Amino acid sequence: MTKPKITLETAAKLDQKDVLHNFKKEFYTDDNRFYMDGNSLGLLSKRAEQSLLSSLEDWKTHAIGGWTDGKEPWFYMSEKFGAKTAPLLGAKPEEVISTGSITSNLHQLLSTFYRPEGQRTKILADELNFPSDIYALKSQLELHGMDPDEHLIQVKSDNGATLSEEDIIKEMRSDIALLLLPSVLYRSGQLLDIEKITKAAHEQGIMVGFDLAHSIGALPHNLDDWGVDFAVWCTYKYLNSGPGGVGGLYVNEKHLGSKPGLAGWFSSKKDKQFDMAHDLNHAETAGAYQMGTPHILSSAPLLGSLDLFQEADIKNVRCKSLQMTRLMLDLVYQELDGLGFQIITPLEDERRGGHISLVHSEAASICKALKKENVVPDFRAPDVIRLAPVALYTTYKEVYEVMMILKEIMVNETYKKYKNERDIIA
Repeated sequence: MTKPKITLETAAKLDQKDVLHNFKKEFYTDDNRFYMDGNSLGLLSKRAEQSLLSSLEDWKTHAIGGWTDGKEPWFYMSEKFGAKTAPLLGAKPEEVISTGSITSNLHQLLSTFYRPEGQRTKILADELNFPSDIYALKSQLELHGMDPDEHLIQVKSDNGATLSEEDIIKEMRSDIALLLLPSVLYRSGQLLDIEKITKAAHEQGIMVGFDLAHSIGALPHNLDDWGVDFAVWCTYKYLNSGPGGVGGLYVNEKHLGSKPGLAGWFSSKKDKQFDMAHDLNHAETAGAYQMGTPHILSSAPLLGSLDLFQEADIKNVRCKSLQMTRLMLDLVYQELDGLGFQIITPLEDERRGGHISLVHSEAASICKALKKENVVPDFRAPDVIRLAPVALYTTYKEVYEVMMILKEIMVNETYKKYKNERDIIA
């Protein structure tokens, strides 16, 4: 049976049924721009702006008193954000803290939980992960006197875009101490089976961590039920906290009470921190894995953003996200056939994150041509175009129009006006 042709009317009908439609009004959007890069940097919401201004007002009004007397006391802000983030993770409030950056948090948890002993000295990762995670793993190995060439095992991809869970499990041996993987692969948008991988790793006695940068805020998680040991993420993508916004970390309750590998001022129990003792009395919650003083002004926007997620419900966000990426994929087949594109994102809903990735030999040129037409995509060298319709502020009509603009660029060959090379920032 032939599928009915997708039209602008098709997209409009989807918008009429969209339970999240009104959330677009919460964001600063541009009617003349199609923003498809929310998986790199989410848009500013009016509530995030207001929560930032509130912290500025606390600073202006209370000065140092803002730590305890402000509208949102800074001293307890990280814990409050952790509690508000926990439902997105399937976690308990005490297991989650907002702090640092994704890489500093990864260093903290590797320093805490990577404990090479006997023959169990190696770390298992993959060859498709974001570079900064691999940098962190290699530097941690070197700090332990290990040669990364020998002790970092990276699971190979058979197609350069996705990973096989079976291939990952095959690499789980008795010499592996710790496993770190992304939940969603940044290049292809593949969603890994976290539960299956974690179960297999634990059967081999392996500590399990995940980088949730491309899944948090786009789909639900059940970290407690899955038994994940630890996780890290950034908040400036789907959580819309702003450029350089505070990161976050999760530590399963079975590990709470473990001494942080990298101790710092805010690792302390709240009621003991100002005893000023030189022996750390660390928190018994995820707060123990904080280090320095929270960056209040890069944290504050998250409060308003998380309020939106509480109202929207992450299940609704996931449902719309999948529908939008499905629409986009269907339009690739309908409108872009024969124009040189290859879809590298898994087609199955259960294996797809929040964005789709198209490979094309002229990808850099195409992205530049899209920007000229007020479409903001994301380019990943050497040949990947990433498009991320975000459930809280993208409409189905916008998805349709973006794909029509892409078709026009290809049919008219306007992309050939631009050099097929990336800019400084891609």
